[in-house]
Amino acid sequence: MTNSYHARSTLAVGAHKYEILSLAALADPRVDRLPYSLKILLENLLRFEDGVNVTRNDIEALLNWDPRAAPQHEIAFTPARVIMQDFTGVPCIVDLAAMREAIVRLGGDPRLFLCRKRRLDQLPQQRFRQVRRDAQTRCRIAAV
Repeated sequence: MTNSYHARSTLAVGAHKYEILSLAALADPRVDRLPYSLKILLENLLRFEDGVNVTRNDIEALLNWDPRAAPQHEIAFTPARVIMQDFTGVPCIVDLAAMREAIVRLGGDPRLFLCRKRRLDQLPQQRFRQVRRDAQTRCRIAAV
């Protein structure tokens, strides 16, 4: 991974070391004026900067964000995890399972596209019957 802004560092906690990305390490006043949501996006761009999919120009475009201007630059977003409420999460899990099935039909490896879900008994009762068939047949359910 590229580290053109020198934001990548190591955090030692006891015997463990973790790689972190520090927005403070940028020492750029443009970071301070960004709304919190764009700071999260900035951290994501720094984390995945590889010079190909995420470039220094992408990061600069975000740092130069103008709330009054129309967007001029498209950037990548690579989420590490997505948290949703049950009423949005359940259909999403079913969609992910359907995409996994499509990967199999196209000859791909379904293990590259796993989805995990809470135990079915933790789903709201009104959604349980509707989701149960699809979730059990289309998605590997983690037995927690």
